[in-house]
Amino acid sequence: MQHVAIDLGSRESQVCIRTSDGTIVEEKKHPTRSLGDWMKQWPTSRVIMETSSEAFRVADAARAAGHEVRVVRSTLAKQLGIGDRGIKTDIRDARTLSLLSCRTDVESVHIPTEETRQLRATITSRELLVQTRTQLNNRVKSWLRTQLWRLRSGSPETLPDRVRGKAAEQQQTLPEHIERVLLSLEALTVQVKAATQELKKLAKDSPTCRLLMTIPGIGPISAVTFVAAIGDVSRFEYGHRLESYVGLTPGESSSSERERRTSITKAGPSSVRRTLIQAAWAVWRGYPNDPMARWAMNIAERRGRPIAIVALARKLAGIMYAVWRTETPYQASKATRRQELTV
Repeated sequence: MQHVAIDLGSRESQVCIRTSDGTIVEEKKHPTRSLGDWMKQWPTSRVIMETSSEAFRVADAARAAGHEVRVVRSTLAKQLGIGDRGIKTDIRDARTLSLLSCRTDVESVHIPTEETRQLRATITSRELLVQTRTQLNNRVKSWLRTQLWRLRSGSPETLPDRVRGKAAEQQQTLPEHIERVLLSLEALTVQVKAATQELKKLAKDSPTCRLLMTIPGIGPISAVTFVAAIGDVSRFEYGHRLESYVGLTPGESSSSERERRTSITKAGPSSVRRTLIQAAWAVWRGYPNDPMARWAMNIAERRGRPIAIVALARKLAGIMYAVWRTETPYQASKATRRQELTV
């Protein structure tokens, strides 16, 4: 088997091809867009590359051509020897990756399907709209404080009307720069609603999302975000692996005779972690009689509510894993069967 390393670029990619004994047989730059056609001419090979914007699309093409694929985390580049001694070029990077592939079977990251990648892109676009709207909201509120104006409470969607109403009450004209921000807020609100409706439809059309939404606190956005981040639930042997993947398990900093547990690792996709925390609050406030909520309240009595909410978010991740893996709706009687984890 030959080993092919590709140092991906937006326009051109550096390719290094070695035989199984490590001998370089070809090195060249090739247009990234046509890599798929070139791969069809190779004998069965192991193709290795770092994660990048282009990586998964190229990985799909390599698999379609019948090759083994390894996509390596770019964060591991230095540990793998890329950029060693402060010298980093496309040619050296491709050589290092191909030589590494010859010597060992490098572990690959999970390569999501095209459908999953499209779902992630849709969620990311909505998150960007929401974040932008939040920044504009904060800008308006900051300006209001300079005017010593206090608005009645309300949702972000009603902020432009409330600000204009306050200006009319004060018999003042809003500055043009604030009016432009308010107009942008109104336009963003329309787009956020459209993006939300799109995700709700995707959740409704997905059997997996419908199953997950039987769990208290899990709505369409939470379900779609979770499914998009996990992709294939079977890649996790058990629930605790998934909980660790989303960064909701305690870390550890131990050495010699010293043992020390730390706060949660916050590894993995932050969007899932944030969504699960929001879902945990929804369970706490909206389902106080559910076994999950009572379990969290017992933790809160001993260790405080913030820790209890994180523990509940972790339990939700485990329950979502079980519901998805077994393809059975949520059953409250099974929600507290798992042993309580150290928080």
